[in-house]
Amino acid sequence: MVEPVDLFWKCGLANPHTTHCLGNGQIMISCMGDPGGNGKGGFVLLDGETFEVVGNWEHPGEAAPFGYDFWYQPRHNVMISTEWGAPKALANGFNPDHVKEGLYGSSLHIWDWTSHRKLQTLDLGEDGAIPLELRFLHDPDATEGYVGCALKGSVFRFYKTPKGDWAAEKVISVPSKKVEGWVLPEMPSLITDILISLDDRYIYFSNWLHGDIRQYDITDRRNPRLVGQVFLGGSIVSDGPIRVLEDPEPQPPPRFLQGRRVPGGPQMLQLSLDGRRLYVTTSLFSGWDKQFYPDMTQQGSVMMQVDVDSEVGGLSLNQDFLVDFGKEPDGPALAHELRYPGGDCTSDIWL
Repeated sequence: MVEPVDLFWKCGLANPHTTHCLGNGQIMISCMGDPGGNGKGGFVLLDGETFEVVGNWEHPGEAAPFGYDFWYQPRHNVMISTEWGAPKALANGFNPDHVKEGLYGSSLHIWDWTSHRKLQTLDLGEDGAIPLELRFLHDPDATEGYVGCALKGSVFRFYKTPKGDWAAEKVISVPSKKVEGWVLPEMPSLITDILISLDDRYIYFSNWLHGDIRQYDITDRRNPRLVGQVFLGGSIVSDGPIRVLEDPEPQPPPRFLQGRRVPGGPQMLQLSLDGRRLYVTTSLFSGWDKQFYPDMTQQGSVMMQVDVDSEVGGLSLNQDFLVDFGKEPDGPALAHELRYPGGDCTSDIWL
């Protein structure tokens, strides 16, 4: 157990998020803020055997304005981190005014893996607001990857340039939908998780508000091609209070699985190592769950399995698989992250 007070006194950090194991045996955890709820993107090192807090990974004064996810590539002496927002802003739900007030991020931060120094900041602009999950290609020689940006439903490709610095370009855009009966006149898809298959052929991401998972062929790295899509709940289901305007696509019907209505929308993803089974949970963050899917906080979230056509592309819900966290002994639970004990597509980094 790592106590919050240890993070504060030893590192000046709070709100831990992403964990990666390092080649030297230590554990590294990104943090999203300081103990006062302000944004602060720093990194904590733990002893890999005792789990005691060793200290900060970054040098004093070099924390990013916001923190969230990170990925490192030792062969290229680089680490890249992302931004969500100030914990005091996002804790109780999403307020669009907080974006205007600068309480949410829109940048990627490039770090020197050896010296722990911040080298570069890539501002992704309005289309890159709230960049969450970041994935390098699995090939350890690759110098590129993708990041999902929640607020505008964008996916950016980041890459190393011939000059040796880093750049980013938008390669996928999921348009917001004009709606009635919602808090805003336009609803973003809200890309919340993203992953790449182990063979680096497909990218998958979840649109938590629109309710679909998408599969893109990324053989052409700069021009992803949509090859699979499946709707699993979401906010625009046809029997709900929200009506979509000026959209040629019909609103999807609600999704039922083994007699259980799927609560919330598809959120965290995990792909089997053979690329044929995609697992998904529906809870994002309790404050946001309560705001956008209050029924899920009362009923609990679920985990589903999506069958993947890994040859030509295609997604379909497996009707025989359901983990219902609403039936947990201590009351309905909001399940979030998924991990395989022997390694998986979203946490393994090859040296």
